Amino acid sequence: MLPAGSRLTHRDEFAAVLRRGRRSGRSRIVVHMHCPAEPGPTRAGLIVSKAVGGSVVRHRVSRRLRHLLAPRLGALPPGSMVVVRALPPAAGATSAELGEDLDAGLHGVLRKCAAGTRRG
Repeated sequence: MLPAGSRLTHRDEFAAVLRRGRRSGRSRIVVHMHCPAEPGPTRAGLIVSKAVGGSVVRHRVSRRLRHLLAPRLGALPPGSMVVVRALPPAAGATSAELGEDLDAGLHGVLRKCAAGTRRG
């Protein structure tokens, strides 16, 4: 479970990350990150739409992603905001596969933030 202070909760926050952040896509997930302008708590949110599957499948994917994302928040720059969007293939993925995609996605957005590129 993500700590309360580490969650994105408002639609505006999600929209800001998706609109202004960097993006790194994988086969099962897309990681969006708004690079920090000022230090603060690192916060994260998940988007798991109906395209992923029914409610049972969506909640299973959400639980897995939350469990995988929580320990990785400490490695991100302070003040960053992350949104992980699950794609339909995430429904059949194992936790290990989602973890690999999450690591690769986070590495990709961190590299793009450091390079200063817009989106890609």
